[in-house]
Amino acid sequence: MAETLDATDWAILVELQKDGRLPLTELGKRVSLSASATTERVKRLESAGVITGYRAEIDLEKAGYVVLAVVRLKYPGSKHAPLYKLLAERTEILECLRTTGDDCYALKIAAPSMGRLEEIVNELALFGSTNTNIVYNQTLPYRGPQGP
Repeated sequence: MAETLDATDWAILVELQKDGRLPLTELGKRVSLSASATTERVKRLESAGVITGYRAEIDLEKAGYVVLAVVRLKYPGSKHAPLYKLLAERTEILECLRTTGDDCYALKIAAPSMGRLEEIVNELALFGSTNTNIVYNQTLPYRGPQGP
């Protein structure tokens, strides 16, 4: 069930998506709340599962992952456990979305080389047909929802 979020909750979420390490006192200033009220709001959002975690953003190229691709997979059948096993093993697969339409999955893959990308795509092709697109740049990196 969706949580009811007010404008202040959304302001907190927007700020934390920009900087998850923002001190609660500074966060409170930015959303016009006291530090204690801000702390309570953040804890409530965490307890309700609206905030599910905090993570660092990584520059893929600087970390050695110079190839970024989107791979669409058409997966015939209904036994998906072998694919899920591969997803757990291949840390180069950054995201996997189950989708409607002709393709069943869309995967975001970061690889250190074209050769490594080819190996991963070949593994995915064991499950069905694939279509690979190389990413030139992230025109709009993931930013998260900003409000209703």
